[in-house]
This record gives sequence, C-alpha cells and structure tokens, in this order.
Amino acid sequence: MEPIIHIENISKKFGALEALHNVSLDVQKGEVVMIIGPSGSGKSTLLRCINRLEKYDEGLIIVDGIPLNTAENINAVRTEVGMVFQQFNLFPHLSVIDNIVLAQRVVRKRNRAEAEKVAIDLLEKVGIPDKAHARPGQLSGGQQQRVAIARALAMNPKIMLFDEPTSALDPEMIQEVLDVMLNLAKEGMTMVVVSHEMGFARAAAHRAILMDGGQIIEEAPPEILFTNPKEERTRLFLSKVL
Repeated sequence: MEPIIHIENISKKFGALEALHNVSLDVQKGEVVMIIGPSGSGKSTLLRCINRLEKYDEGLIIVDGIPLNTAENINAVRTEVGMVFQQFNLFPHLSVIDNIVLAQRVVRKRNRAEAEKVAIDLLEKVGIPDKAHARPGQLSGGQQQRVAIARALAMNPKIMLFDEPTSALDPEMIQEVLDVMLNLAKEGMTMVVVSHEMGFARAAAHRAILMDGGQIIEEAPPEILFTNPKEERTRLFLSKVL
C-alpha cells in the first residue's frame, strides 16, 4: 500500500546548522506516529516540511500522491493537512465560532450556514459547545487548544500534524487536549505528533521515533521503544523523560 506521507532523504540547513540530515520516513493512512527527541533534534523542522511551512534543501516529500515541488501542489497539500501548533494562533478579535468558520469560507468556499454547522458540530466533538460565542481570551489554554484542533478539523483534513500541542499548557489542562487527540486516533485519523506525552504514545501511537542531531536514531512500536530500545542514545534520552 502506498504511504500517505513519503519522505525521502530530506536535508535542511539553517546557515551552518544542519537541522535535518538525510531523513526518510513513510507514514501509512490511519497510522499515528509519535516523534520524540531532545530540543533541537529536528522534530519540528521535519513536521513543518511535510506541508512545506519549512522549505527543505534536498530530498523529496510526497503527500497523498502529490509531490511538494510546485506552488500549486503545495497549496493542494495544505488543504488536506491540518496542523496544530504549540501556540494556539487564534484570532483574538473573533469569537470561537468565527475562528472556525473563517478558513472554511475562504478555502473551502462554504456558505455561512454550512460553515457554522460544521463549527458547532466540531465544538461538540472537542467538548466545548458552550464556548462558541466566547473570545479566545476568555478561555483557558486547554480550551483554546481544543478550538485550534476544531479549526483544523473543519477543513476535513486527511492528515493532522501536531507540534508539541500540550507544551504551553498547565499540567491540569493537558489531558483534555490529549483526550481529543486520542478520539481522533481511534477514528482512524492519520497523525504525526511531536510530543513527549508518553502516555498518549502508549495509548494511541503505532510507532514512536527518536530523533537526534537531525536524524532518526530509532523507531519501533512504543511498548518496544520505551521498554527495550536498541540504541544507547535512545536509552539515555528515555532515562531522562520516563
């Protein structure tokens, strides 16, 4: 079966710093892949390359059969890939429902009534239907992140990318966001997640990947990677986070 994400020999430099070195990875449709590793290991850079938020220097990425090699193809891929960032990136002057409606109107060309129905259904899905008319500043961090997830889902993506979605949250708010992500995984959403939430990895991920120095050091199912890693670098990293 053709992978929905095919990454082949990707390299990326920021000046003299090589953020990614010859990275290759395939992700199958419906697979949940968790990427862990120390700060500066290339995790977020790799994630951002998947929808070309970051331009890579060498290599090839194909998403759902579309190579990221032209502006037209990049735009086509971005309409099929939802991304949730560490910061929520909501428009503070718009209500929650308007934050979710806006991109639907602009990109998916839905009318207001259709876009609002999608928004209301998704707010129900992420557990905050009563916040539809609140402003982002009136919400907790966990609630804002759930709005950000709803906004991404409103575009009917085939793939969801999560870049440390809980790292800016207070500890008591983390689980409410992870619960939404767990439900997405159970529904069969293809997900690539950069995070150190090992409980989520054990519960939902098909594969866990350790990156360091811009390379994939080791990959395996979470129960194997976390309990019986092959690489010394993996063991050293896990000894500090588990």
